[in-house]
Amino acid sequence: MVSALSGFVLIGAIVLAGWALRRWGGLPENAEAVLARVVWLVLTPCLLFTGVAASDLTALFSEPLLVSVGAALICFGLHALIVRGVRPGLPGLSGSSGLPGSPGSSGSAFRRVGSGELVLGALGAGYVNANYIGIPVATYVLGDATLVIPIIVLQLLIITPIALTLLELATTGHASARAAVSVPLRNPLVVATLLGGIVALTGLRLPSILLNPLTTIGQAAVPMVLIAFGMSLSGRRVLAPGPERAGTVTAVLLKTAAMPLIAFLLAAAWRLTPPQTYAVTVLAGLPTAQNIYLYAQRFRTGQILVRDTIFLTTVSCVPVLLSVTLLFHLW
Repeated sequence: MVSALSGFVLIGAIVLAGWALRRWGGLPENAEAVLARVVWLVLTPCLLFTGVAASDLTALFSEPLLVSVGAALICFGLHALIVRGVRPGLPGLSGSSGLPGSPGSSGSAFRRVGSGELVLGALGAGYVNANYIGIPVATYVLGDATLVIPIIVLQLLIITPIALTLLELATTGHASARAAVSVPLRNPLVVATLLGGIVALTGLRLPSILLNPLTTIGQAAVPMVLIAFGMSLSGRRVLAPGPERAGTVTAVLLKTAAMPLIAFLLAAAWRLTPPQTYAVTVLAGLPTAQNIYLYAQRFRTGQILVRDTIFLTTVSCVPVLLSVTLLFHLW
């Protein structure tokens, strides 16, 4: 319990440093965007490549990962069912985006935009931030960063290509096989994970002159992304009135409350060991991944919904994970 609390304190201190830096550091307006870009293009790919290359990919077929996948799929489906059932006729969920000049003026495009937001809302309810928050939590709370690697690999190499293909279909009305392959391969995290997987599967031993720089650069990813997140908390306004609010609230509740509970119940049904049950429950309590906002920007749909979901689930994850940790230690 003490080590877990120490991990949360460490994460909180780094996030607080980022918030203070943004508020009082006199940084230029684009400082956060530049830092996030460096993390996205350089630091995190190095971390993922070295982590996946040294991992045992047989963990992709492990029972804990199946539990994590089951919890995510249930939350994906629940969000789609709830949003379609509660708000079937509102723009932004099953209608137009509400943006002037958007394709929502015609019937078919009207439905396509709604479908894109439905895909993004479902992802917001179950696609965890395994990279930027998951690695620090696995490192400092669970004591083993490799516990989150199977989730990263699964999300980047399987869920992401499927999601991007669905978004392509939803926003354009068609999705080619070429787009289904090329869009994920333009994501540096996907490429780094794929290359690391090739190294792990082939047993290739990289020379230290190549591996050491990659490892050193990757070690900067965790603190830098926490600082960038802290910077993003300054001056944010969320849940403004609009058609996205219902989808946002649904995604936040599913992600922060339902998904950890579902993961725990599935782990109990699967008879996982207590440490495995604790790990999958904690990892299910991770916030929504920031990658999804990049997808919303790329396809120009659901940006407000995704932005607010990421913010609220990230802020909520600390009390959620603290509660999970406390309950497990009392149990």
